[in-house]
Amino acid sequence: MAQARPTSGLSTGALVAIVASAAVVVLVVVSVMAYVGFSRVNGNQSSGSFFPNATGSPTSGAPQSGSIPCDQLEHTQVHYHALLQIFNQGQAVAIPTNLGRTAACLYWLHMHTGEPGIIHIESPADRIFTLGDFFQVWGAWSGSPQPLDSTQVSSITLSGNEKLLVYLDGGDGAGPVAFPGDPKAIELRSHEIITLEVAPPMVSPPSQFPSGF
Repeated sequence: MAQARPTSGLSTGALVAIVASAAVVVLVVVSVMAYVGFSRVNGNQSSGSFFPNATGSPTSGAPQSGSIPCDQLEHTQVHYHALLQIFNQGQAVAIPTNLGRTAACLYWLHMHTGEPGIIHIESPADRIFTLGDFFQVWGAWSGSPQPLDSTQVSSITLSGNEKLLVYLDGGDGAGPVAFPGDPKAIELRSHEIITLEVAPPMVSPPSQFPSGF
């Protein structure tokens, strides 16, 4: 009787096993990638911030303030200065000069030590910033709300016989001009002087922008 000749190559069963193993590997890889992607997105959502810092990851170490991020750069694409001065019953109110700066990051609206009242507007893109934005940064940075309306200015609460006077000096030679609207809506402009005055008594607000800015 003639002997059966041995077949060459892999059997059908072996091929099926290889294909099945490859499919399992692909499934595992896809599952891992999907989990990593979901974890990153979910982590960003839970932190309440989608604003990237210089490394492309969400900023940590400081809360976001509305639409004003806190990141690790001093931006030069948009960089200008405005001056804020607050008076309460005729006396100048000190504004923290390290406002908006932490060990971890800088808000796009911040101040520098030794530069009282000078708001640095430093942003990677041109957009409108308001005095309300600055007070939101102040609240996020300090950890306590900093209201701004006809009854409160930061920690100052107006009494029944007091009123808030607001003046703007655009540096055009016209001097301080009364602003009758919502102070939170004041747009921060280069070399603008913003005066918030709790009166009475009324004072003549300084209208000279500091040199060097």
